[in-house]
Amino acid sequence: MSVLIVGSIALDDIKTPAAEHPNLLGGSASYGAVAASFFSPVNLVGIVGEDFPKEHIELLRSRRIDLEGLQIVAGKTFRWSGEYMLDMNTRETRSVELNVFEHFTPALPANYKSTPIVLLANIAPDLQHHVLDQVGKPRFVIADTMDLWINIAKDSLTRLLGRVDMLILNDGEARQFTGETNLVKAARAIQALGPKYVAIKKGEHGCLLFGSDGEFFSCPAFPLEEIHDPTGAGDSFAGGLAGVLARESDSGPVDFGALRRAVVFGSVLASFNVEAFSLERLKTVDAAQIEDRSRLLRLMSQFETD
Repeated sequence: MSVLIVGSIALDDIKTPAAEHPNLLGGSASYGAVAASFFSPVNLVGIVGEDFPKEHIELLRSRRIDLEGLQIVAGKTFRWSGEYMLDMNTRETRSVELNVFEHFTPALPANYKSTPIVLLANIAPDLQHHVLDQVGKPRFVIADTMDLWINIAKDSLTRLLGRVDMLILNDGEARQFTGETNLVKAARAIQALGPKYVAIKKGEHGCLLFGSDGEFFSCPAFPLEEIHDPTGAGDSFAGGLAGVLARESDSGPVDFGALRRAVVFGSVLASFNVEAFSLERLKTVDAAQIEDRSRLLRLMSQFETD
């Protein structure tokens, strides 16, 4: 089965304590689509300008990513510039140029509307609503979000929760959205608004997955000696998770066991992503390396797939 991924596609300028690189491929849809493509075909919806490098388009095409939903319009591609501090957890945005992304209206090709797994990557909740207005009856809908939308579009985000099966956000965002300092209470408060499942990312401390009826799974982050660029780690996590669901789901509903496996693989894709700038590490990793690292992560979490 395929995954429908709708989100931003960007050109990034990134500075870390070790290096600085301009004009990198970025955006929530880019990371999510490449991560998902290790497990399933992807239908990608996004927008870029005429300045978008052809090599990035060729990269996406080479990864079982269908680009019929990619809009290439007159103007400049969305640009973001950021700098990471020494701990690689603190980040400052240096500049944002929305460019063609400012007027992005996701338009789904007819053959995308029946895609069974939908990932609403990190974009404005109103755009996520617009996507759901166009799809048929997907088997499973995942939404990602961030602090910006909680600050400026909380009402729209709250309404969205009644339309999705799973919400992904980080620990600070969960506390910000619910007002609860305890993450278990925060997750249950989010579930009360609609989604059956909630995944709370905790960076280097892993991820917490909450299901109905008190189901709970804690997945550690894979330990790394060096982190080169944290950009896109959360998007890679979400994309990897969605891709695994598409690969492993049959005609029945997605259950908690499938989501546990998906969280493990999503965490593994995120760990590979941060080992190089932009998507450079995801370009070189292969299926055997993903399987090996996921096996180690399952042992760390004492979680067996069978």
